[in-house]
Amino acid sequence: MTRTDQTEPHYLVLGKIERPHGVRGEIRMRIMTDYPERLRDLKQVYLGTDPHKEEARLYTIDTLRFHQGNALLRFKETTDRNDADLLRGLLVMIDLANAVPLEDDEFYLYQIIGATVITDEGQTLGTVKDVIETGANDVYVLKSPDYGELLIPVHDETLLDVDVDARQITVRLPEGLLPGEADEA
Repeated sequence: MTRTDQTEPHYLVLGKIERPHGVRGEIRMRIMTDYPERLRDLKQVYLGTDPHKEEARLYTIDTLRFHQGNALLRFKETTDRNDADLLRGLLVMIDLANAVPLEDDEFYLYQIIGATVITDEGQTLGTVKDVIETGANDVYVLKSPDYGELLIPVHDETLLDVDVDARQITVRLPEGLLPGEADEA
């Protein structure tokens, strides 16, 4: 999944409704949050098509359980399979005001879109235009005036600092990552 919008969203995405589960209005949700255990504390969520648009409808969670890496939810507003089927493909979201606070070293992906990326040696590489979530690690897609599009794998060895307030990210690049480096070696 990629994230590209630079504006602060109205909602944070928790998951996406895949299909109904059973005949009593339960739905299967693909989990898209790093903290699925926090879902148990929710009483209400918003369903919609875009976290940047205010047009989302509030739903009350009746039941929630986890099954085979997904969440199975039933809303008070859905009483049968037909009701649940109408929700297929919608995003399950929470508004920013009710999001669980992050730890000091955590940030939301939308907060780094547009951030300037520099190396530990002080070289400005460009700005983050996208984040690709691969499962193993995120990859920052940079728009660089010197190199065009750069893909920076994000893990403990490359990501040194993220300063959300200053909108600056400091990285240590692996050898050969920049175009032309392999030719110089």
